[in-house]
Amino acid sequence: MSSELIDLNDLDLLADSGDESKDKTDIVDYKMVTFSLGGKDYGIDIMKVKEISKASKFTYVPNSIPFVKGVYNLRGDIISVIDLRLMFHLPVPENTTGIENMIILRLEENTIGVIVDTIDKVVGINSEKIQPPHPLFGDINIKFIKGIVENEEKLYIILDVESIFDQKAAENALAQKSYGTGSLASTSDTATGQPVVKQSSKDGNNVDYNFIVETLATFSHFFVSPINEGWVKNRFNSWSNQRASGGLSVQFNSAAEANEFLTGFASPNSGRFWEADYSAALSEILPDNESGTYNAWDVGCGKGEEAYSIAVCLKKKFGSKKIRIYANDSDLLNISTAPNLIFTKNSVPEMYDEWVTEGNNGWHFTSEIKDLILFEYHDVTNDNQFAPVDLIIARDILSYLTATDQQKLIEIFYEKLKPGGILIAGSNEVISGSGWEPFNKGRVPAYKKI
Repeated sequence: MSSELIDLNDLDLLADSGDESKDKTDIVDYKMVTFSLGGKDYGIDIMKVKEISKASKFTYVPNSIPFVKGVYNLRGDIISVIDLRLMFHLPVPENTTGIENMIILRLEENTIGVIVDTIDKVVGINSEKIQPPHPLFGDINIKFIKGIVENEEKLYIILDVESIFDQKAAENALAQKSYGTGSLASTSDTATGQPVVKQSSKDGNNVDYNFIVETLATFSHFFVSPINEGWVKNRFNSWSNQRASGGLSVQFNSAAEANEFLTGFASPNSGRFWEADYSAALSEILPDNESGTYNAWDVGCGKGEEAYSIAVCLKKKFGSKKIRIYANDSDLLNISTAPNLIFTKNSVPEMYDEWVTEGNNGWHFTSEIKDLILFEYHDVTNDNQFAPVDLIIARDILSYLTATDQQKLIEIFYEKLKPGGILIAGSNEVISGSGWEPFNKGRVPAYKKI
C-alpha cells in the first residue's frame, strides 16, 4: 500500500507564505483545506480534516455502490474511502499512476477518506466573508454546500461534509417532510404537519399526550400512527406515573428524554447479532416454497449484523436452496463497510461458529455466508428493482417514517412479496388492512401476504 501523509501544519506555512499582500486588518477566524473537483475550487473546514494523503491500492469492497473506492488501512484503522467525483457525477481525470489525492475526514466518531482531483493548501479567511450558497456556483446539490467565499481572486465552494456523510442530516430532512393525512394518521395538525392522535376526554391528559406525540417526531424522528400507537399509549401511561413519582413534568424538552421515552420499543437483538432463540423462532414461522431459490429483503440492515444473522438463519433452514439476501440501508458509512464486517469472537453467539473465521484484523464471516448477501445503499421509499421475495425483514423501520411514507412502504412490501410471503415488522409495530394475515410465534410477530 502506497501512502504519503502530509501534516496540515506544512499546508499552513504554504498559506502564510502568500499572505503578505492581504489586508492586515482582516481577522482570520476560519481555515479550510482547499482542493479541486471537476475544474472548480472547493474547501472543507480544517476542523473536519484529520490529515491528507496520497494513497493507492485500496481494498475493493464487493457489492458496494460505484463511488465507494474501497477501504484503506490508515495505520491499523480500516476506513471507508469515497470518490467524491463519482458521488457527485463529476468527470474523473485519467490517472496513469494509480495514486489518488485523499482527504481524511474526522466526523464525530467516524473517520472516512474522500478522493479529489488535486489538493491545494490551507486558506485562512474571515468567516464574515462567507456568502450563502447558490446553485449557480457548483455542480453539487446546494444542500451539501455551506457557503461561497472569494480569496485571492479564487472563488471557493465550501462543502458541508456533515450534511454529505452524517446520517443525522438525512434524518432531519425526513423529519421536515409533511406528515400528510394518509390512512395511517388519526388526525393531523395543519400548522405543523405533525400527527395528533386524540384520546377520549375522560383521560384528562390529552394535551400532554399530544405534546409527547409531536416532540417524539421533533427530537427522535419517531412518528406515532396506528402502527405503533398501542405501544406509545401504554408507554405514556407508565411514563406519566414514573415522572409524577419523581416530581417531574410529563412533557420532555430534549432528545435525551425523548429517547428515554422510547426505551423498550426496539425489537430483540436490535443492532447486534441475533441470539439462537430469536433465530430459531424466526426459522419456525418461515414456510418452505417449491422452488430451488429463497430470496429475502433486509430493510435497514445497519452495520450488517442483522443481514448476517438472516443469512445464517436461512442457511440453516434452507441450506439446499440458492439463497439471496438484498440488504439495504441509507447510512453510507454503514453500508460501505458491512460487506467486510469485522467483530470480536465473543460478540457472536455459538450458533455462528461454523461460518466465522479469524483474519488479520479480527473475526469475519466466511465467503459461504458473505456471498449470500448483496449490500446496497438505498432509500427504502424509492423504487426497488429486484424481483419479488419470499421474506421481508423490516424491524422498527416504519415508525421512523412519516405516516405518508409508512403507508407507501407497506404498499411496496405487499408488491414485493410473493403470494404467501412473510413480512417481519418491529416487535411493537402492528400491520393491519386487507391483504395481510397476522400470526405470532413467540418473539417474532409476522404477517403473511394473502
